[in-house]
Parts: sequence; structure tokens; C-alpha cells
Amino acid sequence: MKLVIVGAGAWGTALAMQACQRHEVTLWARDASLIQSMQQQRENSRYLPGRVLPASLHLSHAPLDQALASVDLMLLAVPMAALRSVLQALAPLQKQKPLAWLCKGFEAAASSAVSQGLLPHEVQAQVAPTLRAGALSGPSFAQEVADMKPAALVAASAHASVRQALVDAFHGDNLRVYANDDVVGVEVGGAVKNVMAIATGLCDGMHLGLNARAALITRGLAEMTRLGLAMGARADTFMGLSGLGDLVLTATGDLSRNRQVGMALAQGQSLDRVLQSLGHVAEGVYSARNVVARAQQLGVDMPIAQAVVSVLQGHLSPQQAVSELMGRGAKGE
Repeated sequence: MKLVIVGAGAWGTALAMQACQRHEVTLWARDASLIQSMQQQRENSRYLPGRVLPASLHLSHAPLDQALASVDLMLLAVPMAALRSVLQALAPLQKQKPLAWLCKGFEAAASSAVSQGLLPHEVQAQVAPTLRAGALSGPSFAQEVADMKPAALVAASAHASVRQALVDAFHGDNLRVYANDDVVGVEVGGAVKNVMAIATGLCDGMHLGLNARAALITRGLAEMTRLGLAMGARADTFMGLSGLGDLVLTATGDLSRNRQVGMALAQGQSLDRVLQSLGHVAEGVYSARNVVARAQQLGVDMPIAQAVVSVLQGHLSPQQAVSELMGRGAKGE
């Protein structure tokens, strides 16, 4: 297969390193200086330091129409905020070849008049509806994938050809790829788990204990499932890799940027300082408000997500958010 991965961040680079063991892979970035540095050092020192890029991996910042010549599969390793513009640019170039995105989250509402953000597949339906597309998701830290440690992912699409292309590209000795046609469920899980990881980071940063962490993750899964069902997802998806699996990893793993945000906020750092120190995108920060807005529109109760938004916006301290959550009235599980 011939693959092009658009976006040379940590996750795009890690998947390129995996796939180039068996396929012809081009890792593309619009930043010429980044590509030149990677070509010279054979390392992505900016986003994935310490990992040697395989000699077989092609690096490019050529015009996209050249990079896409005779491609069999394209992956978009760009942040959620960039997905719309990238899809618009690709729509006339793709020629019905399978495409998948790696971003997780809700797009920020375009204006104050718009009360909700959109999931990736909803953005695609607006700007590039003829593309055969889907999502590659699941519990995965880029560093471990680049180190060839075992992991499992979900290939989600309404199109069987897209699901199969993703399985063919990435299923191998170090990665298992499971196909799923519940795109809504997979994307809701990927979006909400980032918000819950911030909540768990707040919990751990305040040293509230393992009991509190377990309760928070469990109730977070309940919130995620409620929102997903209201949007048309299947319940069983949230017990799989893109639901429970991704939530547990992101909420408890020290490599999680969203968890790091919560821990730093609990220790009294400002949000601006936290984001500057990360040097990478923490998607939960940008998606949290849109998760809550979508839930409110659908009448879905998400108190943990709402508490995270209140902390991020400075309306509540972490301690006040815990008090509000613990002070809620008793209810059935």
C-alpha cells in the first residue's frame, strides 16, 4: 500500500514509523523547516524526540497534489481545529481514495450564534461529503507506538472499504486494529475521554485518593455513554477500545497531556502557563465547552464535564468543583 500521513506531530510520526515497516509511507508537513530538520537528523526532535526514523520513511513538504499521487490511503494527523480547512483543501484532490482522521474532539463553534460544535464526521459531511472517510482511534500514546510496544486501535467508518484499508495498513505484530461501523460512538468516546482525563488529573493533583479516581472514571464513562446514546451511538461501543479503553489510558497514564493539565491546575498553575509548558495540543481543553454545549442541547446531564469547564474558565477552583460534585443529591446509578 501507499500511504500519506498529513501532519508530522507526535501521533502522525509514530503511525508513520509503524506503517513504513510494511508499506510505502510519506509523512507530510506544511512546515518546511520541520521536514528539513527531520531529514537531516532522522528524528522528530520537536514532537517525538529520541526515536530514530526508519530509512524507508519518506518525508515531504511538497505540494499536496504531488504527495497524493496514486495514494491508497491518507491519514490526517492534524488537530481538531485544523480538520475543516484541511478537508476543504483535500476534497478536490482525493479522488475517492480512503481517508481517515486521527483527531479527537468537538470542533469549536464557528460563532457565538452557533450553540454547538461538531464531531469530525459531521465536519466532513459539511465540507467534503463525497469523501469516503472515517476515524482511527483508541487507547494509544504516540511514544509507545513509536517504540513498537503492543497497542490496539479502532477503525471506524460507515464505509467497509475505509475500515478495511485501515486494517490492511496498520494491523500487524505490534498493533491490532478492530473495525467498527459506529462512527458516532467512536468519536464521542475520543472526545469526552479527554475532558474526563482533565477531571482525573484534577483529582490526582489534589491527592483525593484512588477511591475518588475510580469513582470519577466510572461516572465519567456514564456521562460519555449518555451523550453518545443521545447522538445515536451504540452502547456497546463505550465498553470497547474507543470508550472505556481510551478513557482509562488517558485518565491514568502519565503520558496524557490532558491529565497533566488537570494536575497542574490542581497545583495552582494558570491555564495559560500550563498550555505554554506542554508544547503540544491538549484537545480536552478546546473540546470541553463544546462537549457540554452539545449535551445541553440534547438534554444530557454531564456534571463532571460541566465542572471541568467551570475550572478551565476560572469560574470555580478545583476544590470548589469537587465540593459541588460531592454535594449533588443522591440518585440511582
